[in-house]
Amino acid sequence: MENLSAERTRELLGILKKRFEKHMDRHLGLDWTEVENKLTKSPAALSAIHFMEETEGEPDVIAYDKTKGTITFGDCSAESPKGRRSICYDQAALDARKEHKPKHSAMGMAKEMGIEIMDEQQYAALQALGKFDNKTSSWLKTPDAVRKLGGAIFGDCRYNRVFTYHNGAESYYAARGFRGIIEIA
Repeated sequence: MENLSAERTRELLGILKKRFEKHMDRHLGLDWTEVENKLTKSPAALSAIHFMEETEGEPDVIAYDKTKGTITFGDCSAESPKGRRSICYDQAALDARKEHKPKHSAMGMAKEMGIEIMDEQQYAALQALGKFDNKTSSWLKTPDAVRKLGGAIFGDCRYNRVFTYHNGAESYYAARGFRGIIEIA
C-alpha cells in the first residue's frame, strides 16, 4: 500500500465528502465528521479507497454498524468499475488459460488494492441502495464448493431484478469487473 501525499489525501477526502453528502440515503444516521476521522486514522484504508477511486469504483459508505463502530465503503459506480474489467476470477483461473490471457484476476487485483470482493449478500445489500450493473456484471466472492468445481459467480441487475449467475472462473468479458468493499473500525 502506498501512503498518500497530504495533497492527494485532501483531494480524495473532498471527493468522498461530496459523494457522501450527495447520497445520504446510503448511510442514514452517519455524520461525515465521523467518517473522516476514521479515514484519517487509517492510512491503509485511505490508500485502498484511493485505489477504488482511481479504478472508477466511486467508493461511498454503504454500511454503518453502530454497535461495532465500523463503517463499510463499497464501489457505487453505476456500472462495474471500468478500471477493473476484462479480468478472470482468480490466479488459478489466470494460470489455467492457455491463450488470450487477461492482464489480471479479480481476486489478485482486490488483494493488491487492499479490499475484498463483495459476496452475494453484500451485493444484494448494495442493490437495495440503488440500481447498479444494468449493463455490466461484477464477479462476486465465490463459495469454495463452487470454485473447487471450476466455477465462479457474478451478479448484475436486469429487468429490475438482481441476478446471480455462474461462469467458468477463467472466463473474462469487457463488461465484467468486480465490486469491492473495505470495513474500517
